Amino acid sequence: MSPLAEHEQQMVDLTARFVDERVRPRVAEFEAEDRYPEEFVEEMKILGCFGLLVPEEHGGADVSTACFARVTEELARGWMSLAGAIGGHAVIAHLIRTFGTEAQRSAYLPRMADGSLRATMALTEPGGGSDLQSMRTHADPDGDGYLVTGSKTWISNARHAGLVGLLCRTDRDATPPHTGMGVLLVEPADGLTVGPKIPKLGYRGIEACELVFDRMPVPASALLGGEPGRGWAQMMRGLEVGRIQVAARAVGVAQAALAAATRYAQERESFGKPIWQHQSVGNLLADMATRVCAARLLTADAAQRFDSGARADMEAGMAKLFASEAAVQVALDAMRVHGGYGFSKEFEVERYYRDAPLMVLGEGTNEIQRSVIAAQWIARHRT
Repeated sequence: MSPLAEHEQQMVDLTARFVDERVRPRVAEFEAEDRYPEEFVEEMKILGCFGLLVPEEHGGADVSTACFARVTEELARGWMSLAGAIGGHAVIAHLIRTFGTEAQRSAYLPRMADGSLRATMALTEPGGGSDLQSMRTHADPDGDGYLVTGSKTWISNARHAGLVGLLCRTDRDATPPHTGMGVLLVEPADGLTVGPKIPKLGYRGIEACELVFDRMPVPASALLGGEPGRGWAQMMRGLEVGRIQVAARAVGVAQAALAAATRYAQERESFGKPIWQHQSVGNLLADMATRVCAARLLTADAAQRFDSGARADMEAGMAKLFASEAAVQVALDAMRVHGGYGFSKEFEVERYYRDAPLMVLGEGTNEIQRSVIAAQWIARHRT
């Protein structure tokens, strides 16, 4: 794992202090009430968390993806929901900086950098899940723009986003379907309805909602890059960023669970000695620590490959797959170390146990990751 640049490490350290001093002492009250963490988000704006992947010329921090992953890990270590507040936003920022027109970059990136404009991405549909090529949401040409019809679900930050990166079909006759897709940069207006919050097991505080588009008019200038038929390839590159970010979230949750178990195993005694000295508990800690370190290294490897400009869908998929499964196992093992107390809301480990499964399911299920990894592995190792 290559060291970060000095200014990037300072950003990670600053985020870690924010988490330890501001977030961890108060996270329980927000989480219990499922309350949007507006106070924390405002502080994250000041820290520069929303402009991590925005170029300096547009007011952003313009850090490496490796630094972005480490900042994400620190946020998730405090409360995974805070990392979710910047997830889709960062993907859309990357898409605009990479594929957007000059007008799109100038219009959106400065406000995204300071957090005054927050973005989310809309891919998943109620009946489609991970099968994005079967999506039905479409944008039909209408004069100088489009009329968008359809629905998307599980959209994080839906009520707080002023910009939606919408993947939809702009040519319903295209074969195969992905050749007729575009990413529209949609600002909420008449024709878009945001549904109620979906009740969730974990990942509380940050809302997930359904978006319903009813012949919503969108100008032609909203098409990312201005060229039709490019949306699928654009979003697949963006999802490499998204999956690295989800992997980093998983590392953060796993690290928090490991730290809690490590503290408890030294404080709690049974049969006259700290419980970590009992082989069954010591073995749990050894496996947990190994999983966290391996997940962090896989995530760093994927981020560094992405930063090199190379295709990183396999590496991002590997990181997301391993880190998310590790987070679930480490959270469960942390509960085992705590015994009955791990099942109590008096201890943080029950929250980690509820938050961890999201990373298995989000940004493409782990079953999808395995398909991506297998296909790319064979493509790179043809005999």
